[in-house]
Amino acid sequence: MGIAADRTADRAQSVRPASVVDGVYDNIYERLMSLEIPPRARIPIDVIARDLNVSQTPVREALSRLEREGLVAKAHLIGYSAAPQLSRKQFDDLYTFRLLLEPEGARLAALNMTAESLKFLEDAAADMGHGEQPVDRTSRYSRFARADGHFHDAILTVAGNEVIRSTLFNQHVHLHIFRLMFHTRVTQEALEEHESLLAAFRAGDAVAAEAAMREHILRSQGRLLSAFE
Repeated sequence: MGIAADRTADRAQSVRPASVVDGVYDNIYERLMSLEIPPRARIPIDVIARDLNVSQTPVREALSRLEREGLVAKAHLIGYSAAPQLSRKQFDDLYTFRLLLEPEGARLAALNMTAESLKFLEDAAADMGHGEQPVDRTSRYSRFARADGHFHDAILTVAGNEVIRSTLFNQHVHLHIFRLMFHTRVTQEALEEHESLLAAFRAGDAVAAEAAMREHILRSQGRLLSAFE
């Protein structure tokens, strides 16, 4: 698996949250998103437990949660492995899927917008640019990925169409996309595009919100094409 030995002490120190399982989950999540644990690499439970100085039980619970999110896979008699990276065909299909659903979700959100809903979305967007001080680039990136997914899910929550929201949520779209994005430019451009969305929501402009979401998804797709070169 190639876990860097010189980071073991730092990792062990970092896993001391109120919930040990949450700490183990965050640690493995960051390694998966940054590709420190590469796609398809095995994830031995005993190695992770020793690395983080915890028992195997919270590691199993964390991996089970990551399996539900599609970031790891479990095979009989083999154990857990990092999920494979998206193929170009899967990537293209995923963006076609997003373009069918998310612009409509943004349009509905603008139509349903209230002062409370707008505050909800602005708080979600602000979390991407701020949040707690990151430990390093990996933790900063992983936190941004999670916040980005939350922002998009928040828009669909405001939209009020649970079929659209749950369909996208269950595909774990942002987790898979951000695994591709680790070595590309991401944050500043995405933040600017999100601001265009918020401007449309503030104006209650459903047409502008739909267009801004479509443009955001197309730009995101363009940023990621280098991952397949």
